[in-house]
Amino acid sequence: VTVSNDGRIFVNFPRWGDNVEYTVAEVKQGKTVPFPNAGINHFSDADNPAEKFVSVQSVVVDPTGERLWILDTGSIQFGPVKPGGPKLVAVDLKTNSIVKKIEFPADVAFATTYLNDVRLDLHRGKEGMAFITDSSSSGSNGIIVVDLASGQSWRRLNDHPSTKPDPSFLPVVEGEILQVCLPGQPPMRFAVGSDGIAISPDGKTLYYCPLTSRHLYSISVDALVNRGLSDSDVASTVKDLGEKGGGSDGLESDSQGRVYLTDYEHDAIRRWSVASGFETLAHDPRILWPDTLSLASDGYLYFTANQIERQGTFHEGKDLR
Repeated sequence: VTVSNDGRIFVNFPRWGDNVEYTVAEVKQGKTVPFPNAGINHFSDADNPAEKFVSVQSVVVDPTGERLWILDTGSIQFGPVKPGGPKLVAVDLKTNSIVKKIEFPADVAFATTYLNDVRLDLHRGKEGMAFITDSSSSGSNGIIVVDLASGQSWRRLNDHPSTKPDPSFLPVVEGEILQVCLPGQPPMRFAVGSDGIAISPDGKTLYYCPLTSRHLYSISVDALVNRGLSDSDVASTVKDLGEKGGGSDGLESDSQGRVYLTDYEHDAIRRWSVASGFETLAHDPRILWPDTLSLASDGYLYFTANQIERQGTFHEGKDLR
């Protein structure tokens, strides 16, 4: 979910099942309408993945409020990415027309890559930079950096411990250890890498966390964008900011440099700052697997309640949402 400066609300629906008619929508009077149009949202195997939305995982209104950036995984139901499918698309919110499309090459978006969330710093370079988490559950994890002017992209922190699932972490959600439980198969560990991401207001620090971990990390943005630095030099700027209380999916930041975190283990929304550390803002049993935080200009913090822990993947095929 993301909210524009004039109050327009946009949501995404990844194609995790056959019942997804469109993968990007605008909310109008309580109903979802395909955005920017129905045609680009309709994808079939005969279509060119580069020309359609395959499966959108994230939508973000940029700091200017003028463009909606759409992150397409190019992957349906976490399967191998379709060539040309992984991309970042910008839509002008005045005309509702696509004004930029950046496709990711195979050495950036691997066959196993799952593009998860994106944040932007429009003050770097000619048109700004984008930062994307790769949360693959079956391959490499890391952070993808994109030069919005040239369209060039590259990976950083590839399989660095801070972007990988914590091997000692067992998520406990609604009082039960969360495991993958498929019909006729023994339970399997649920493990997903770098997911939530946020950027400081001065554009100097990027915050991120694996989905299956209780730790929050930060890294220097100057290091991420400097292609002359070695991977080890970039990794040397990583900081472990400590345990945040529970596993997080979405992150967000505000103009004061505070970071907002979802906590899917405790049905909560938390906030971190250098001065106060971690604190709880909201705790409610209706906050079932919160995700995709969006701090809007109206002073409200919006988020989704995905109920991921109730999906059939974790209950031998039975959907409990």
